[in-house]
Amino acid sequence: MKRTANAQWNGDLKSGKGNISTASGVLTQTPYSFGTRFEEGKGTNPEELLAAAHAGCFTMALSLMLTKAGHPPTSVETTATVNLDKVGEGFSIVGIDLVTKGQVPGADDAVFKRLANEAKEGCIVSRALKVPMTLEATLTA
Repeated sequence: MKRTANAQWNGDLKSGKGNISTASGVLTQTPYSFGTRFEEGKGTNPEELLAAAHAGCFTMALSLMLTKAGHPPTSVETTATVNLDKVGEGFSIVGIDLVTKGQVPGADDAVFKRLANEAKEGCIVSRALKVPMTLEATLTA
């Protein structure tokens, strides 16, 4: 199973702009720019998309773990905040904060917190942030 997205950029970093599209069509030519990434411009940015992916993945993983533990949730909601800070001469993602709350009949606070920590370590996106990457680069005329 593979999931694909495409990003296109025109111009230099500060005055250029681009768009991001996904194969599913959920994002189609969605604009992004220096302003949407490092200021408050209208559009998306890679860190926001990473936060959305992590929130979605973690929430699904926690729901699965709660269900397997005999406590199917009524609802689980998570906010993921990707922290982007200036480090040296550039910027780095220095952390991701997950804040989750759930309505889980029959579960106590200790069970919810334990399973939430397991979901944080085990969700696919959490694990993906630690995997090796490959790159193929081709210069075109």
